[in-house]
Amino acid sequence: MKAVRVLLADDHAMLRAGLRMLLDAQPDMVVVAEAADGPEAARKAKQLHPDVAVLDLTMPNTDPAFTIRQLTRLGARTVVLTMHDDPAYADAAFAAGALGFVVKKAADVELLSAIRAVSRGRRFLDAGAGHVGRSRGAARLRQLSQREDQALRLLGYGFTNREIAARLGVSVKTAETFRARICQKLGLRSRAELVQYALRMGLVSAEGDDAKPGKPPPRSQP
Repeated sequence: MKAVRVLLADDHAMLRAGLRMLLDAQPDMVVVAEAADGPEAARKAKQLHPDVAVLDLTMPNTDPAFTIRQLTRLGARTVVLTMHDDPAYADAAFAAGALGFVVKKAADVELLSAIRAVSRGRRFLDAGAGHVGRSRGAARLRQLSQREDQALRLLGYGFTNREIAARLGVSVKTAETFRARICQKLGLRSRAELVQYALRMGLVSAEGDDAKPGKPPPRSQP
């Protein structure tokens, strides 16, 4: 099995050393480079072509969104590793192109899961991130009908309106209506915001089991 090649970008050398030890101990991972800021991370990514970049949001001389976009253009899938658990940070990271978001206080098992998920092109949101927004989000979720709830989960996995229609056994027009109603009820405006919301609320799993063919997503529990 080919090991996932990882770039670690954090300005704290001791933290990088601990993360390197953790990752190098995994049979399916290898740390190929370290960086102390965004520009160095981009240079190392250009030279070494890592599969995944683990990126701290608050390094000196670093614009996080710009760095995420740079790493993405260079072919590295980014996992943000941060001390911030505010939902706004996760939203901003995903909007910039990150595929994973992990809070440092739970960085051991969660980070390993995030790297494995992201290396396969899947999104990953730390269960400890965005807890502030979940209570408000749960109340909004209860406004959705069962079919709208199912459509939201499928939107979270990146399915198109046509694919959602096929999975739910409805017309494309009905699937579009579901999406419009979901946006109205949740106060969202775009497909990207719907995806981020589904991630933040834990409606999308890293492995995507709920979206397997022939298995419609279950109704979320309040």
